[in-house]
Amino acid sequence: MAKIEKVELRMVDLVPKVKRTDAIQSFVSQETPIVTITDADGAIGTGYSYTIGTGGSSVMRLLADHLVPRLIGRDADMIEAIWHELEFATHATTIGAITAIALAAIDTALWDLRAKKQGLPLWKLAGGAKDRCPLYTTEGGWLHIETEALVEDALAAKAKGFRGSKVKIGKPHGSEDLARLTAVRQAVGSSYEIMTDCNQGFSVDEAIRRAERLRDLDLAWIEEPLPADDIDGHVRLSNATSTPIAIGESLYSIRHFREYMQKGGCSIVQVDVGRIGGITPWLKVAHAAEAFDIPVCPHFLMELHVSLTCAIQNGRYVEYIPQLDDLTGKKMRIENGHALAPDEPGIGIDWDWDAVKAKSIAEFTTDIMK
Repeated sequence: MAKIEKVELRMVDLVPKVKRTDAIQSFVSQETPIVTITDADGAIGTGYSYTIGTGGSSVMRLLADHLVPRLIGRDADMIEAIWHELEFATHATTIGAITAIALAAIDTALWDLRAKKQGLPLWKLAGGAKDRCPLYTTEGGWLHIETEALVEDALAAKAKGFRGSKVKIGKPHGSEDLARLTAVRQAVGSSYEIMTDCNQGFSVDEAIRRAERLRDLDLAWIEEPLPADDIDGHVRLSNATSTPIAIGESLYSIRHFREYMQKGGCSIVQVDVGRIGGITPWLKVAHAAEAFDIPVCPHFLMELHVSLTCAIQNGRYVEYIPQLDDLTGKKMRIENGHALAPDEPGIGIDWDWDAVKAKSIAEFTTDIMK
């Protein structure tokens, strides 16, 4: 047993490499809380999570004032116990994004520490189902991008061996979405997957109408068509269309996923480590999805999700959105359109600590120790 002796907190604000727009917002900033835990043996684990531009300061204060002080002196290998204790300690603010993002950074650091001490990469420690997973790309499919550029990006991704491209939908009229997607389908052929993402932009009736309009394009899925808390609406939509409905990036509790799966409100689960509260609840959701014969295609965080997708039997795709390049040395390995699981012990992220420190916001940089 090695007790936690020190926790370092940082936050880096990353600017996306490309303009990112969807049906309801523009993604202009990724606030990235980073938690580094050191135990009595001198072993170190690092975890992180993210926002899309708001709430980072609140996450850091929650970590510094309420969560991290509870870690000092705890057995770092008691990950399940620590997660539940911290969740209960913040029960008045759960279930929600701020608490889940804070919990995720701590939980990921603890898993990184455990994997390093056991000399195993995360994907083997957490299950070891496979050593690679197919990729699809989102970076060339944002809502503001012209149709010609959508087609060019999809063809380029297909040439690299990617299995699919995601195109944002939610133009003022459904005919515009149909025209864009039809052009992509005609260019890439029938064997290349086209994913779509509505970013919670539709009402139930409009989602049903647009799903019917897009039916003949054989889409891989329609993602987040409705507000995430409208489970019954998703059930209505799922019953009205043969196109798979994907949900998960905006859910913050394993119980929310349970309700979706029990009621038939989704056929793709996109559970996100940074939104669900860490690796501990992520694995619970993924295994529950397997019991319902539902594939897991996690949202964002490809550098971390490659390991978790490879850990589970029902992990289908990794979403290609590079965002940590400015903070890391070795990048995620890609071969023939597949993301390769890291060989190194831990979560597999090669942090460039000089870059991390240089980009850290001083106000949120602190050490908490015994």
